[in-house]
Amino acid sequence: MRNKILNKIEICILIIFAFFLTEMSNPFIASAQDDIFKLIEKKQAELREKEIFLRQEEKRLQALKKEVEEKVEKYNNILTQIDNLIKKLEYIKEQNFEHIVKTYENMPAEEAAERLSSINEELLVKILLKMKPKKTAAIIAAMDSKKAAAITQSMSTIEKKFPIR
Repeated sequence: MRNKILNKIEICILIIFAFFLTEMSNPFIASAQDDIFKLIEKKQAELREKEIFLRQEEKRLQALKKEVEEKVEKYNNILTQIDNLIKKLEYIKEQNFEHIVKTYENMPAEEAAERLSSINEELLVKILLKMKPKKTAAIIAAMDSKKAAAITQSMSTIEKKFPIR
């Protein structure tokens, strides 16, 4: 922008100088006038070329901006779809877990205790914490005393192992 203003100022100065020189009729001055007019024409041509180039660049940048905006919108849509899928998967996972809990809740306490004793402790604790306290008590009572003590200990320190949302 600054160069454009300077070039226009140069052209104005050259025009004023040329006008001043036209008032004098000297062969040397006439030659200088021709040189000045050629210089003015050259500067004007340069300015036109720069202006054309800048317009082309502006169009190119606008096209790039539009392309980037379209890609951002596309990726935001994809992220929204992924987020929705994750929520659906979490819901399905929670429903499946609830089903497992209800399955063990509906078993007789001795059978549930026997089967739950063989799964890993973290999952066992999660399942027992989701059950009704009365059923949990019956299952723990049916377990081996060492296993029941370990499970009780794990259940009391659950915050350390399982982050609560």
